[in-house]
Amino acid sequence: MLELRKLSQWYGDHAVLSDLTLKVPDGELLCVVGPSGCGKSTLLRTIAGLLPAAEGEVTIDGTPVTGVPDGLAVVFQDYGRSLFPWLSVRENVALPLRRRGLPRAERRAEAERILDRVGLSGAARRHPWQLSGGMQQRVAIARALVCRPSLLLMDEPFGSLDAQTREDLEDLLLQVHRNDDTTIVFVTHDIDESVYLGDRVIALSPGPGSRVVLDLPVRLPGERDQIGTRGLPEFVELRAEVGRTVRTPADPSGLSGPPGA
Repeated sequence: MLELRKLSQWYGDHAVLSDLTLKVPDGELLCVVGPSGCGKSTLLRTIAGLLPAAEGEVTIDGTPVTGVPDGLAVVFQDYGRSLFPWLSVRENVALPLRRRGLPRAERRAEAERILDRVGLSGAARRHPWQLSGGMQQRVAIARALVCRPSLLLMDEPFGSLDAQTREDLEDLLLQVHRNDDTTIVFVTHDIDESVYLGDRVIALSPGPGSRVVLDLPVRLPGERDQIGTRGLPEFVELRAEVGRTVRTPADPSGLSGPPGA
């Protein structure tokens, strides 16, 4: 579904990503972890077509990404700035459907359907500033899902939420993934979250020139819960392996200069 071939990314003469090769099959929930500054958000922006690749190629369903592709949605960490405060919750969610030319009544019906799915059916007429942080992030997720994307990119979307709200939204995401079989790339700095959510976890090395240093299948039950799953010996072992990898110092050998250097 998604493939990266020898992808590298630079900011001036600073190497951010170096020679990343990765395949994400259709329907997989892939979690990406790594230390701060290793290029996780840059990776997502490159996949989304918001940044052109300095070297290498990104393809979705075999088509090179040269701009923002159709069938893709992104959920950002800063949910407050991604919602329009002058629009109602329902209008925020329905906004992507206007680009498709759907009639107003159909847009409204689709928005209400997805709001009900994320537990916000009673908030359709309210405005984002009238909602809690967790409810605002549910609105952002609903807006991403309303177009039924084939690829969903999520950039640390639960990082600023309290623990209970975070767990609720993690379970909501797992429910969406099970029901829709959507391909999801989920960036997080939280090791426990990556193991709890992912079908697979990859870890990026510290910069400069981050690389994939771990590609770990998560063989946990498909049906997961916050208490039982996190208490499994398999969960503890996986968490430890990811943690050891993330905390391993960077190997600076093998970095090349930027293109044209």
